[in-house]
Amino acid sequence: MQDEMQKLIAQDLGISDLPIEQQQSLIGEFGAVALKAATVAIIEKLSEDKRGKFAELAQAGDPAALQVFLDAEVPAHEQLAKDAVAEEVRKFKEFQKSA
Repeated sequence: MQDEMQKLIAQDLGISDLPIEQQQSLIGEFGAVALKAATVAIIEKLSEDKRGKFAELAQAGDPAALQVFLDAEVPAHEQLAKDAVAEEVRKFKEFQKSA
């Protein structure tokens, strides 16, 4: 299952011709960048006082509580995250073309 996911991600990022080790490294790095981009997109929609609560819930490591909070405070958070990740994929592909 994980190998299939890696193949799909590598294809989407346009790196499937690279050695497996490089693919894994790039996918890991891209995942961190994409997560940050998604988080920033969501945080930007929160008021200052709600950002503190978001940070508190994120640090507590309770995904269910964080989900409830985001559902209430940023109803479109899932789409915001998807859009942010899609934008990072687009940027990555553009970078690949220019490299």
